Amino acid sequence: MTEPFYVTTPIYYVNARPHLGHAYTTIIADVITRFYRMCGSDSFFLTGTDEHGDKIVRAAKKENTSPRLYVDQISAMFRRLWPELNIDYSQFIRTTDSDHIAVVEQILQKIYDAGDIYFSKYEGKYCFGCERFYTERELVDGKCPDHETAPETIKESNYFFKMSKYQDWLIDHIHRHPDFIRPERYKNEVLSFLREPLEDLCISRPKSRLKWGITLPFDADYVTYVWFDALLNYVSALGYPDGEGFRKYWPVAQHIVAKDILKPHGIYWPIMLKAAGIDTYRHLNVHGYWNIEQSKMSKSLGNVVEPLELKNIYGLDSFRFFLLRDMTFGLDSSFSEKALVGRINSDLANDLGNLFSRTLTMAGKYFKAVVPAADPKIDADLQLGLKSAAADTVSAYEAAMASFGFNRALQATWDFIGRMNKYIDVMAPWELAKKDSSRKQLEVVIYNLLEGLRIISGLIYPVMPQTAETMQKHLGLDPSEAFYTLDTLKSWGQLTPGTRLLKSIILFPRIEVKKSSQPATEEGTPETGKSDRLPEIGIDEFARVDLRVATVVKAEAVPRAKKLLKLEIELDEKRTVVAGIAGNYEPSELIGKQIIVVANLKPAKIMGILSNGMLLAAVDKDRVTLATLDRPVKPGTRLR
Repeated sequence: MTEPFYVTTPIYYVNARPHLGHAYTTIIADVITRFYRMCGSDSFFLTGTDEHGDKIVRAAKKENTSPRLYVDQISAMFRRLWPELNIDYSQFIRTTDSDHIAVVEQILQKIYDAGDIYFSKYEGKYCFGCERFYTERELVDGKCPDHETAPETIKESNYFFKMSKYQDWLIDHIHRHPDFIRPERYKNEVLSFLREPLEDLCISRPKSRLKWGITLPFDADYVTYVWFDALLNYVSALGYPDGEGFRKYWPVAQHIVAKDILKPHGIYWPIMLKAAGIDTYRHLNVHGYWNIEQSKMSKSLGNVVEPLELKNIYGLDSFRFFLLRDMTFGLDSSFSEKALVGRINSDLANDLGNLFSRTLTMAGKYFKAVVPAADPKIDADLQLGLKSAAADTVSAYEAAMASFGFNRALQATWDFIGRMNKYIDVMAPWELAKKDSSRKQLEVVIYNLLEGLRIISGLIYPVMPQTAETMQKHLGLDPSEAFYTLDTLKSWGQLTPGTRLLKSIILFPRIEVKKSSQPATEEGTPETGKSDRLPEIGIDEFARVDLRVATVVKAEAVPRAKKLLKLEIELDEKRTVVAGIAGNYEPSELIGKQIIVVANLKPAKIMGILSNGMLLAAVDKDRVTLATLDRPVKPGTRLR
């Protein structure tokens, strides 16, 4: 019987909106979960949000709201984003959930009763961005390496966890389980850190400084340090200590984290588990950074990429494919829109898309869109090693995926796609179709191509589930009947002759890259890599855009931004919108004007101003004309 599979993402800190880094980690978890489900494993995928601590209080104060309302808003953004990226998680946990809080209190009390938590005075350098104390050796030029700011010196009394007591145990555990932390470079990094004496961990914050947190069960004047709270979500979500989920999934637990949180997950967490009498997780899987212009992408540094913007422009499966194909798990990778377009045009449009459309077109032309039968005697002569190549591909793919080698799994798949395209060139079905005497050979060639596409559709399923489903439907398969299971992919010849095929389609339209001399503006750079006319959409997709009438009640220029105006508009409530129309409209002429806005656009900061909506305008070269109505209507009226 195949053992269960349990994977977690970090629970994301809700002091800012989700970005590309969050999307990458969560897509990885979705991909590996889909893969293990293909293998027949009972799989559980956990994600969620981390909602306590100093940064939350500061972020809420900046937005002039309460911590509770703030975390509700940002957590909802994460929860809404994942389905839009086709991420099929099993549970979404929040550290403000009552069940989680109860588990944190229970484990804290257990460790305290065992004598592993003590009270003491402490003075140290504290980074509010990381919400932890730093030692001198951890700082870079006296600054936090992640936030590039000097930590503040804080002196106060707190509770401490005896991590130092378990240092030798952890070193021994890592040596006895060499794949406990992977890739190996991160195991070595943790061992390198453990060569120095391990300091005890400050696990509380006085309520005189911070109230937004879980109260210590043994001292009501203190709240729990955010990491001691957050890490416990991995067991609280499973119903620790007596839940069936905990008994089933925890023994096979695998965590996925970015390398910036290696220390809490590779040192704090296993020691916390040991102190609480809980077995450690099976693997900690650590990935690198996405770099933007040679700098780590970070919400703190302000160089984030919005995942939905890219998905909406280039397609969800193309976006997912690029992330998994272009990053070697464990290493850093550089993100650029140019590289994304290149992958789409080369790997997806040219290689896979061309193979799919050519094969279905020939099947439609030569066999009236029906899967032909393949004579086994003729097949032996005309297969040219496709069957064995498919078996080798599935084997390489399985090994790569199990070790989080996503780019290697995709490379193996694309090598097979290349083999299939070469098969078409060598066998030249169009030449076989010219002779009645070659009909049997043509049947074999087209059958082999269709069968190869079936296997490819299964291999790409974890990364590109929508494309896989489209391919299977066009091959006459019902995706709900699990034609993408690994056992099915290992068996050549599963397509049934006589099955009706659908008409050929273009899976991935090529993206025409336009050259532009238009300069960048405060609102962004010129659009490149896509045609002026956008792809067709359905009425359901269009209906998700909430267009409403708004009245401008105030307008003013944005300092240091030549083309931006800050508008205060009356909708169903007062809102602020930042728009690049300063070169075409004076603020005074906008007062009282009724405009059309996208009311359900996610808020975004522009030049430090939170813009909550987007107005509609026609742009003809440098001239911008606002979209308005020919008669007054009530603000907030929806366009239908």
